[in-house]
Amino acid sequence: MTPAPPGPLRPEPRNEARLPHPETAPRIRLDLYQERSSAVTATITGAPTRTIHALLAIHGFEPLDEQTMVMARIDREEPHYAEQAALALRAENLPVDITPGLRDEIDTEWTWANYPMPWCSREEIREVSNDAQKIYADIRHGRLIIHAHAHDGWTTVAVGTYLHGPSIHLHGENHLRTESMRYDDPVEAITEFDRLYGDAVRPGPAPATSTELEAERARTSLPGAADAQPTPATTRLVDAHAAEAGNHEALLNDFLESHGEWEKWRTWSDETTHAVHESLVMRAEFIHEANPDDAQWRIAAYESPVGERLWHVTATATVPVAIVRALLESLDSADTVEIAAGSVVSEANVWEATRPLFDADWDHSVDGRFIRWQAPGDHSAGVQFDAFAANFRQSDLPVWTFWGEGNADAPEWALHFSTHAAVSVLQDVAVEAAGRYAEPLASARRQSSLRTASPIPAPHAAAPARTR
Repeated sequence: MTPAPPGPLRPEPRNEARLPHPETAPRIRLDLYQERSSAVTATITGAPTRTIHALLAIHGFEPLDEQTMVMARIDREEPHYAEQAALALRAENLPVDITPGLRDEIDTEWTWANYPMPWCSREEIREVSNDAQKIYADIRHGRLIIHAHAHDGWTTVAVGTYLHGPSIHLHGENHLRTESMRYDDPVEAITEFDRLYGDAVRPGPAPATSTELEAERARTSLPGAADAQPTPATTRLVDAHAAEAGNHEALLNDFLESHGEWEKWRTWSDETTHAVHESLVMRAEFIHEANPDDAQWRIAAYESPVGERLWHVTATATVPVAIVRALLESLDSADTVEIAAGSVVSEANVWEATRPLFDADWDHSVDGRFIRWQAPGDHSAGVQFDAFAANFRQSDLPVWTFWGEGNADAPEWALHFSTHAAVSVLQDVAVEAAGRYAEPLASARRQSSLRTASPIPAPHAAAPARTR
């Protein structure tokens, strides 16, 4: 048989690496999750690959859809670990973009307020938190079975067993949960747990904390996926109050930027921001979404970084921003440690604190336990001193109240000071209030009545004026 003639020779395939088309090359964008400020999203553009998903999963990201993954932890350390993920991905020659908002969070130095282990360094705190995150993940994924839980009067405790591993006792919640005891025998662990906590023991795991629920929501919904709700009338009222009061958020940021000795501290809750003086004896807490009648600012002065609170101030969300600015500036106007020490309650100090009100011709009256100063003319504003509350250092009753609009019993805004508040701070706030509600033309008309009605000592008997 004659063999068939050979066909045309095919060229040998060249061993070339196929480069991805520029439009389909994957790129990763890391950003803050909209509904939870510490959570981080990874958005993959181009052609997502299993390798990218796997690399992100190693660093704690979980998929929301084909192009989006999210990292939501219980220790609020997502920005730190997002940066670690970015470094690892770039080491694999994958392009990663970090948004300015996330970069700002990565670069922000923060710590937990009232951390129960103050001797720990920042890195040690992060190690403790990461151990708690691992325990949480083991429970979530079924690697650690919780048999029972209890409340020991301070926090949540639990007993559980690892699959193919030891049994343990757990102490604490969220980023503070730690392993307190380890047992080789589950029966021994459960028996000892029951002996320690008795009637407080309940079967199964404890209910999820608010932090755990928040993290779970972030892992199961795309950013911005929540249905828009119509704005109720109450919200419009809040917005009107806010517009009148001014932008307190901007005031906080401006104060921190212009006063280098004050630092921004973040806490476990995204609802608050803390501004802390470098001496650690003066601290301001800002509540971001406070209702108009609730305190948006809580400022406290302490005896020492670990000492007791000496005096404090609260300001509602509708206090005019200029008055809060005067308060903050006064805290930093001299020796902060001296200001934190506060002032004793005396007639001389009451006179010194309210001298700007007398100078601005505010009406003065005494009504039982209250000494009151009323703004001149038709201005609806005043200051009230509670002589009864001043006798109790740790009383929750405010000793000094600066108020505006409405009346003293139901004002639209109020600034409350406890006993022993620094006279210099009270005086600076009084200067701002007097200027805001000034009516110079009424001076001659009320000069006589003001001086005769006052039981406060004459100026020559008062403490010397403060100098700057």
